[in-house]
Amino acid sequence: MSECQPYSRTLSCGTLRVTPSSGMHNLEDLFDMAERRNPKRAFLFVSKVLGRHIPVAPGIMRSVYRQLAEQFPTLDTGPVLFIGMAETAVGLGAGVFDEARHRAAEPVYLTSTRHPVPGELLCEFKENHSHATDHLIYLPDDAELRRRVVNARTLVLIDDEATTGNTFINLLEALQNAGLSQLTRVVAVTLTDWSGDALATRCTLPVETVSLVQGDWHWEPNPDAPIPVMPAVNVTATGSVPITGRQSWGRLGMTMPRADLGLQIAPHIGEKILVLGTGEFVWEPFLLAERLEKAGADVKYSSTTRSPIATGFAIQSAIAFADNYGLGIPNYVYNVAHQQFDRILLCSETPAASIDPALLDALRQVAPRVEVITHD
Repeated sequence: MSECQPYSRTLSCGTLRVTPSSGMHNLEDLFDMAERRNPKRAFLFVSKVLGRHIPVAPGIMRSVYRQLAEQFPTLDTGPVLFIGMAETAVGLGAGVFDEARHRAAEPVYLTSTRHPVPGELLCEFKENHSHATDHLIYLPDDAELRRRVVNARTLVLIDDEATTGNTFINLLEALQNAGLSQLTRVVAVTLTDWSGDALATRCTLPVETVSLVQGDWHWEPNPDAPIPVMPAVNVTATGSVPITGRQSWGRLGMTMPRADLGLQIAPHIGEKILVLGTGEFVWEPFLLAERLEKAGADVKYSSTTRSPIATGFAIQSAIAFADNYGLGIPNYVYNVAHQQFDRILLCSETPAASIDPALLDALRQVAPRVEVITHD
């Protein structure tokens, strides 16, 4: 396969240039650009393989998980702690873990979260450039999983992209301060890695990196562009709506998927189905989408998000609505409103009644059947 070519995109707020240094993917196949509604960082790499802002076939997502896992170094000294970063990389982290866990000694998967749950808090850390800066990480309830976390030797950090390495450094420091004293190395996993040697230079432990493509980026802001106004989404709190879904996919630890969401759903061959996860609840919905695809349906997978992104460029359409956790913050579905499906399955870890009717009404313009899928 030919090497990647340089990539450039001029947005209204500036121009981003990406120069790949290695990797086996065409950049146009991996991502497009959009404008954040965020004064701290004006641009966003919008992944075409993540299943968050652009609907994508589950089979493509699974192939990406596999490609990343195949690049892993040997993980035969455990325990190995995998951490996926909320909200964007919760599902990516789970998928990479699912592909790598069979080759890791004493593996355990955790996610960071912005939704407090009953449990013992392990640590907090910040993602400084984000629209929602504060992350929480909990200790598992299960004694064996807790032992693996506390005694972890290898730390695998998973995010969708790396630009500065700051978030990974913040998380590592928080974990070490919380008592994870036996860590001996870090494996940093991203779809796209633009951080150069920033992580290895600043990290106190040996670092190995895994990604689909690596390179450098340069942002040239437009000095005349207006400063975007960010909606009030920087909330890490318990909302008024209870989380009733099973905490079996990451917030409190996972060693293997349950894959028990929507087992009663049987698709028609060729049926065009969109499966939507909500917020951080994306791994079990992905497994549902994957099962329906294997059963012969024409499936796309995507997720709701609190990430405020301007329409245009990679974002062809947007639906705005109130979150389902009772936090009173706006949520969004991107690149769905301009499409058509036979059925939409909206998967939630909160009760069906918590879904904003405005979202359901908008989705009914896209598909004649809209169903809310929960563990209830």
